[in-house]
Amino acid sequence: MAHRESIDTTTGLEDVRQRIARWRETRTHRGAPMPAALWAAAVSFAQRHGVAETARAVRVDYGTLKTRLAAAAGAEPPAAVPAFVEFAAARPTGLGVCVIAIDSPRGRRLRIEVSGLTVADLVAVTQGWSGEA
Repeated sequence: MAHRESIDTTTGLEDVRQRIARWRETRTHRGAPMPAALWAAAVSFAQRHGVAETARAVRVDYGTLKTRLAAAAGAEPPAAVPAFVEFAAARPTGLGVCVIAIDSPRGRRLRIEVSGLTVADLVAVTQGWSGEA
């Protein structure tokens, strides 16, 4: 890992911090985008001192600074994490050849050899035979 200079002793950092503070005081509204020149200065420091330290020192959003640093380096920004992921339900498949043996509490017995039943079919057969359906 490359050794980074202490961010407190960086020349020019205080100037950038003050320029950003001045812009915040004079901007027309709270959601106004920060000028590209100020972002470029913050990205320049982030390249030398790291994103977290720079974001904290000049009081900018960590995620935005990280994205701008990646763009400046020619890398693609990290992909957004999907908020919702849908999984398609598995299609019911047959159980293959099986033998079903059921003993009822009244002493009745049922033995069936079948193939191609789904779990839903198996439940319906056993509930129907036992009188629970």
